[in-house]
Amino acid sequence: MTDQKIFSTLEFGKIKQAVQHYLQTESAERLVQAMAPSDQLDIIQTWQSETEQALGILMQGKVLPIPRLVNIDMALKRLELGASLNGQELAGIAKLLSTIHQLMKFFDQLAAEEKTYPALTAWVYQVVTLPEIEAELAQAIDEDGSVLSSASVLLASIRRQQGQMEQQIRLQLNQLLKSKASQLSDALVTMRNDRYVLPVKAEYKHQFGGTVHDQSSTGQTLYIEPQAVMELNNKRAELQRAERQEIERILMALSEALMPYQEELKRNEWVVAHLDYIQARAHYAKSLEATRPKLSDQQIVAIYQARHPLIAADKIVPNDIILGEHYQALIITGPNTGGKTILLKTLGLLQLMGQSGLHIPAEAESRLGIFDAVYADIGDEQSIEQNLSTFSSHMTNIVSILNQVTDRSLVLFDELGSGTDPQEGALLAMAILNHLRKIGTLVMATTHYPELKLYAHETANTLNASMEFDAQTLSPTYRLLLGVPGRSNAFDISGRLGLDPSILAEARQGIKEDSQALNDMVAKLEEERRQAELDHEAAQELLEQAQQLHADLRHEYNRWLEAKERLQDKAKQEANAKVAQAQAQAEALIQEIRDLQLEQGQNQTIKEHVLIEKRAGFEQLKQPENLKKNKVLKKAKNNRQLKVGDDVEVLSYGQRGTIIEVKGKEYIVQMGILKMKFEQEELEPLNQVETKTKVNVHRQAGPKVQTSIDLRGERYEQALYRLRQYLDAALLSNHPMVTIIHGKGTGALRQGVKEVLAKHPQVDRFEYSPANAGGNGSTIVYFK
Repeated sequence: MTDQKIFSTLEFGKIKQAVQHYLQTESAERLVQAMAPSDQLDIIQTWQSETEQALGILMQGKVLPIPRLVNIDMALKRLELGASLNGQELAGIAKLLSTIHQLMKFFDQLAAEEKTYPALTAWVYQVVTLPEIEAELAQAIDEDGSVLSSASVLLASIRRQQGQMEQQIRLQLNQLLKSKASQLSDALVTMRNDRYVLPVKAEYKHQFGGTVHDQSSTGQTLYIEPQAVMELNNKRAELQRAERQEIERILMALSEALMPYQEELKRNEWVVAHLDYIQARAHYAKSLEATRPKLSDQQIVAIYQARHPLIAADKIVPNDIILGEHYQALIITGPNTGGKTILLKTLGLLQLMGQSGLHIPAEAESRLGIFDAVYADIGDEQSIEQNLSTFSSHMTNIVSILNQVTDRSLVLFDELGSGTDPQEGALLAMAILNHLRKIGTLVMATTHYPELKLYAHETANTLNASMEFDAQTLSPTYRLLLGVPGRSNAFDISGRLGLDPSILAEARQGIKEDSQALNDMVAKLEEERRQAELDHEAAQELLEQAQQLHADLRHEYNRWLEAKERLQDKAKQEANAKVAQAQAQAEALIQEIRDLQLEQGQNQTIKEHVLIEKRAGFEQLKQPENLKKNKVLKKAKNNRQLKVGDDVEVLSYGQRGTIIEVKGKEYIVQMGILKMKFEQEELEPLNQVETKTKVNVHRQAGPKVQTSIDLRGERYEQALYRLRQYLDAALLSNHPMVTIIHGKGTGALRQGVKEVLAKHPQVDRFEYSPANAGGNGSTIVYFK
């Protein structure tokens, strides 16, 4: 694709200028100027990947660390000749090496963040770092190209002496300013011929003394170097010469250090220039809100909502451009200024951009073909920069195109066959289209000829299209209508502008019957299309509303599920907490009852009010049921009157009792041997229970044996003997469990007790007492 004429026709140069605006390096400017489409799919894909990945970095708010860099080609040529570089040239090379270092660091950081950009790192991996040379240059050369004092010890010493010398000169001159102020034109120290001088009035020339270096334009002031500082100025000049010699030596040494790395420096500049060029393409894509196109080597174009990149986004009407898959040629008809030419240029320019590695201003998923060339015959009548093309000039261009096209080309014709007799022009246009159709070339053409509408309708692989025109507003909408041919709007426009109806009627009579039928057909198609669009928009709006409603319902349902799950989890946690608390309380109550039993012994009965108290503790562990909402039960409960002799359940204690006395709103209830006073809300009526005859069973109690034995302080054999006797006595006394107190001590007695219990046939199990009841100083024994 080397035809430069197409670049001018489609204004591809303006695209290059827009990309060049984002460059940082001089070397990359040559790459932009050389930017051109390729017809190799793999090359284009690589270019597109580079642009896409650079755009991805930009969208993160990051940029490649490429500063303003000058071209070092001339410096490299001087090194090739063995010449010394000046400070500015060395500073440019130092900046290049620093940029290489920063780029590698930048991509290392991206890799650490697990972000990979293979198309870009493929360039970065080609650079050559020269850390030692970079360090030497940084120590010796400032960014502006001046040689730093840190470049050598001698240079630092010379400059230090220069500073001291200049201080002495100024001191001497300041003294003369004070002592001979009347002889001076101005009280200041200045320089002439790189020597410090004073402005002396001309009449005091001989009195002042010294060497005259210059005079004012009027001759009234002479710039004289006083005798007192002449020697100091001479020493200063010697130091300056020494400084220049040392600087020349340093520059030469640095140049010689760079000479072996000329190829490496060329490669580094080349890599940085390409990365700069790639980033400029990405910047341009971002400014256009462009997207990466899909590429097809089958010459299929499907650009959705295509926009011309050189027209402001708020002034362009996007259009879908479809070509190549279902039809080979697209014939566009419609009035002038309707946007046909812009549409042709949009297709051609976007195709050139895509095949040059640039993203295109269109929606994602747009598709471009891979063409070996794009040809165009476009006469832009709307541009004052170009003259109207004549038929001969058009045909000269068309002949050139027809001699070059292949089945992999894209051809754009603007007003094909115009500029000559309409009948001949239409026939010629159809013949040209037929020729390209046989070759297999993709074509988009605009025309005013009605014959081409019929041609597009009847010819295979050819489709009619038009640019929409609003007859109500007498203005184009710039919308492309695929499958609908354009029609003449001259009569409608003239009528709306006020032309006499009789004139219009006479004009309409001159139209051929078949032409009128064609216009009527097109008008009907347009009306049906408009209605279909309105219906589609209404259906689309309803669909969007339904989708939004569905999304809202799904969102609320998910919220309900989450809330339900949270409530269930919370309820389970609270229930588990209450169960754990109740278990702990129950264990404590059981332990208290056990301790009471051990304290009372077998023959001593625990008092009933104590048992009631402990049982009430169990009842309090129950979670009360919420009966507030059960109005029937509540009403029945409140209305039932209690009387003496009624059996009731004391809710706070969970015990059955009998009312023995009523005092106002309070009731005295007999529970076993206890009498207690309660209010009605604390009592639950029970059904009357018949009194059962009590049968007392007397049994002979065995000898009184305590539920514990203390073996502490006794000898080992004696303690074990007493233990065996005690176990037998406890069994005869029907104790379910006993406690053996053996102490902690050395642990011998405790071990002996353990061995006796393990061998005893009536011992079910045994364990150490709880920590608050002696711990491992005593053992609780459970009998079978």
